[in-house]
Amino acid sequence: MLTILVTGAAGLIGGEVCARLAKRGHRMIGMVRRTPDIRGNDGAPVNGVTVVAGDVRQPLMGLEPAAFDLVIHCAASLEFDAPQEELSAVNVEGTRNAMDFAKAAEAGFLHVSTAYVCGQRDGPIAEGPVPEGTRFTNRYEASKAAGERVIEEGGTAFAIARPSIVLGDSATGRIRQFPSLCNVFRLMARGKVTRFPAAGTASLDLVPIDHVAASIVALAERFDAAAGGHYHLVAADPLPAAELAHGVARAAHLPDPVVVRPADYDPAALSPAERLLAGRMLATFGPYFTRSPRFDDTRLREVTGLSCPATDNAWLDRLIAYGVERGYLPQPA
Repeated sequence: MLTILVTGAAGLIGGEVCARLAKRGHRMIGMVRRTPDIRGNDGAPVNGVTVVAGDVRQPLMGLEPAAFDLVIHCAASLEFDAPQEELSAVNVEGTRNAMDFAKAAEAGFLHVSTAYVCGQRDGPIAEGPVPEGTRFTNRYEASKAAGERVIEEGGTAFAIARPSIVLGDSATGRIRQFPSLCNVFRLMARGKVTRFPAAGTASLDLVPIDHVAASIVALAERFDAAAGGHYHLVAADPLPAAELAHGVARAAHLPDPVVVRPADYDPAALSPAERLLAGRMLATFGPYFTRSPRFDDTRLREVTGLSCPATDNAWLDRLIAYGVERGYLPQPA
């Protein structure tokens, strides 16, 4: 049995990781900042977790170091366009504070980053440190890469887990909190965005939450073997970006957005309302619809023995059905 502290335990990934590790008999401490409610992806409260209040922006996260085997650092600011000061305070200095706590507690440090620290690179992406000179799409990516550098230079035993874009459970489509990318799909499903600019070669790496959580659990339980490594928690087959629009039309009661090449996309031809909404959408996500990184996960599979379940059209249908069931997507008339 391990004694494990999870930061960001009230979040989507942190809550599901707590649920799985507690069920496996580990002594769990969940650190939260505002919400003391720790729930798994099924929405049920997690039993067997001691809740503590902390803040990654404070030295040692405002906690007294105690005996831990491992700190799993899930806490982060996830807003792509958040102010630089906020992203630096949480994703960079906050990571330093969490790592310092792990060092003081003589614990290993398992950090949850993002596969998209690859920035604007295309093609095969290895499980290793972010290369010097990488150009990033937004401040969020840059802050997560800077957080990784803090860890790599910090002098404590570490492993870095890099999920891609986390969506619903592979078997049920269930997700406790819809991530921001889902709003792109929602805008098209509601007929608010009718034209979707995407390069023909572009892809999105969408990964089920159960694979992400199971991988983090496996890395935690095999931390001695995992230490020093970077691990991609990603899909076996990325989704062509255009399928985000085509997926809307897979539900008979939803509209069929038109996919256009980015060079042919003319905002002036849109209604004022759509031009405003689409402009905001593309300011945040547009670059992800123009490139195709391919994340290698060989080392994750070697250390954990886990492979991602199929992320095919059947899974996409389950995601859509769950979104409709929850009322996040439009109901049939």
